[in-house]
Amino acid sequence: MSKFFSHIGYSFILWISLVMGLPAMAQQQNPDQILLQGFWWDYWNNNYPNRWADYLSDLAPRLKQMGVNGVWVPPSVKSDSYSENSVWKGNMGYGPFDHYDLGDKWQKNLKRTRMGDKNELLRMVGVLHANGINVVQDIIPNHMSSAGSATGAGGQDTDPTSMLTNSGYKNFRNICYNSPIGASRTEAAGEYCSRNGRFSKNFPDFYPNLMNPCCTNDINTPMFGPDISYESNAYGQSANCTGSNPSQAANYMRDGMRNWLIWYKKQTGFDGVRLDAVKHYPDYVTEDYMWNLQNNAGWASGGNQMFAVGEHVSGTTDCDNWTNAVQQRAGTFDFGLRQEIYYMVTGQGNYNLGTIVNYQQQTRNRSCNFVNSHDTFRPKWWLSTVGNYPAPLGDATGWDTGNELWNGHIDPRESRLSLAYALIFALDGTPTVFFEDLFDVGTTGKRFTHAPTSTADLPTRSDIVNLMWCYQNLKFKQGAYLVRNQTADVLVVERSTKALIAMNDNWNTWQNLTGVQTNFADGTILKDYSGATTTTRTVYGGGKVDIAIPPCDGTAPQGRKGYAVWAPNGVNTNFVMAERTTTQEWEMANDLGDRDSRSLGEGGALPSNSTAVRTVGKIYVKSGKAVTYNIYPTNNAVEIQAGLLDANGVILSSVTGSGNLSKTYTPTASGWLSIKMRNKLATTPGQNVYVKVTYTSPQTPSAITNPGSAKTETDTTPLVWLSNEESQINIYPNPAKGDWINLSITANEESIQAVEIVDVSGRLVHHQALRLWEGDNEYTLTPAQKLPIGVYMLRLSGMEIPKKLVIVE
Repeated sequence: MSKFFSHIGYSFILWISLVMGLPAMAQQQNPDQILLQGFWWDYWNNNYPNRWADYLSDLAPRLKQMGVNGVWVPPSVKSDSYSENSVWKGNMGYGPFDHYDLGDKWQKNLKRTRMGDKNELLRMVGVLHANGINVVQDIIPNHMSSAGSATGAGGQDTDPTSMLTNSGYKNFRNICYNSPIGASRTEAAGEYCSRNGRFSKNFPDFYPNLMNPCCTNDINTPMFGPDISYESNAYGQSANCTGSNPSQAANYMRDGMRNWLIWYKKQTGFDGVRLDAVKHYPDYVTEDYMWNLQNNAGWASGGNQMFAVGEHVSGTTDCDNWTNAVQQRAGTFDFGLRQEIYYMVTGQGNYNLGTIVNYQQQTRNRSCNFVNSHDTFRPKWWLSTVGNYPAPLGDATGWDTGNELWNGHIDPRESRLSLAYALIFALDGTPTVFFEDLFDVGTTGKRFTHAPTSTADLPTRSDIVNLMWCYQNLKFKQGAYLVRNQTADVLVVERSTKALIAMNDNWNTWQNLTGVQTNFADGTILKDYSGATTTTRTVYGGGKVDIAIPPCDGTAPQGRKGYAVWAPNGVNTNFVMAERTTTQEWEMANDLGDRDSRSLGEGGALPSNSTAVRTVGKIYVKSGKAVTYNIYPTNNAVEIQAGLLDANGVILSSVTGSGNLSKTYTPTASGWLSIKMRNKLATTPGQNVYVKVTYTSPQTPSAITNPGSAKTETDTTPLVWLSNEESQINIYPNPAKGDWINLSITANEESIQAVEIVDVSGRLVHHQALRLWEGDNEYTLTPAQKLPIGVYMLRLSGMEIPKKLVIVE
């Protein structure tokens, strides 16, 4: 029976351009990146309640092994209230409440976000980087939600304009280190309105407002609400929070969101962004934000090639126009191509596969090719206690189709899923893999209970894993894109001299093609790296080759479905995802952080006339890898002290001085280190301080049962700087014997210090924690193994310069 051609009359000129190859595009972003959407709609795992960052940290080594080198992570700022017990787990992050709360403040009845607490979030970035994986952060610039306290108090503005949409809930007041919720914890309107956290918002910042009415176009119509009004005149005062009404000026929201994004990138160290709902706010805002993230974020600037993709739910032309309007500083998900992929899969063999290349965006140097996403794929998992897909395949009653965008889901059980993924890997653009396509969480009965480290609990779909291996190790994107064969059932794409990605839409008939033109040299032996064909083929006659492509029914060797990958024989795993450091920066200011007993207790400026310790934050470090911390005070005239402490409060490294300070320390164990600081003198004025830390995390974090940030030391732990003066520390006798060393230490206050002895090569030979009391202290060190004769260096963690130690017997 002849096949139905779903799209005819496509451009002959476009077909010629594809056969001849397309010129290289400018600003190609991460050309070899495979981007995994690291979550599904309403993601949850009972082993990681509100700790998805830890989940992704534990999954990271498996992703590295498969060649996934980019992970799109969910929104990580504080949204609505959450629950750890109910079936409905709360807002999954798409309704931001406080942009400066990354799971460190007690707001909305919880410290954590759906991702976890702030320390766990930062650890996730470090662990992914250690595995060579980029972090792409989901950003919500269009709208906010849940104004008001946990009870809604104070968020409802009484101005008549404010009441027109969202029931007037548009006053956002955030707690901070200077104004925690307080002992009464009443959540009353007066308490809420008096909070003075950073970047509060009033009703004139949203649609509708006095200067900008709503509901005439995509931008000013509240879709998710309240939607931000970015016009320069959209600013003003609240009508009901009059007791604490921070001033606003022109461009308040545009400037405030720009400042937040730069802060966000520095604080977390993310590598790229996914921008939500981009057609619902002005293009110039996106261009502004992306230029600043790429070029004006100081040390954190990502450069013009920084990955950025917008969710512009529209056809190919609109997506191309938007990409060009933002000066190609970001691309879009290719919804036009995705629509054709949907038609191909659901066509069940009645789609003209040869035409599908015509529907890709022209700006594909910045676009993302995808098959499913959390917006197109929403099974009613709650119909099954274990979260499985509805059965049988094709049953529409088990899918939340009313909330699925752009034709809806493509069921991962469809055999043509493999064909769809072969296509998105073959074409230009960034292939974006959906979590539920790569991992089977919908048929195993373990959606909510699996261990991400277990291949039995969380199995993968082998065809997609194979395609990822081929993409990275055969280096698809290093070869020019050429279309070599287009018929109703067959599409063959060459990545010039790298691979032929051959696709077959027929259910049960192999396609055996002869004389396929390629750029391979005659005599090149090609192998099918899909494993569907076990014999090799040789290029002949000026670059021609005969190839086979399996059908979609999975009867081919290896069970491959509808694709083959022919490439030069002899290629082994060669794609390297190098270990990377992570740099993150904390801003210590009173309008950030929170000192509530239920919060992390991190943040806050150094107080005036006090030596009280402020906890900066935590880092998750790898043994033997250097940690460099830099201190940038806003007042260069006074001395401050800063240090690194282990989980037991032992000071491992410290630095004291005025102006910009820097110190490097190499930890001897993997795990959490706290960063703390204080004024050296109690007569010092208060100030804000910036702390930047560069470190390397372990590639494999602790076990899944370890709640990363469960232990937080109190702010009473002193940071003591010990000089190298003989009156404060002395080794006697010196030279000494190798099995015992006497120390005499004079301390000006109580502290816990670490003593280290290293040999001339820098190798650590002894490490021991000492509790020092105010006044004179006497200790005898007894190394586990007698030190050989030689010269060593001994230091306490607070010492700037180590002491020379000579062992004579």
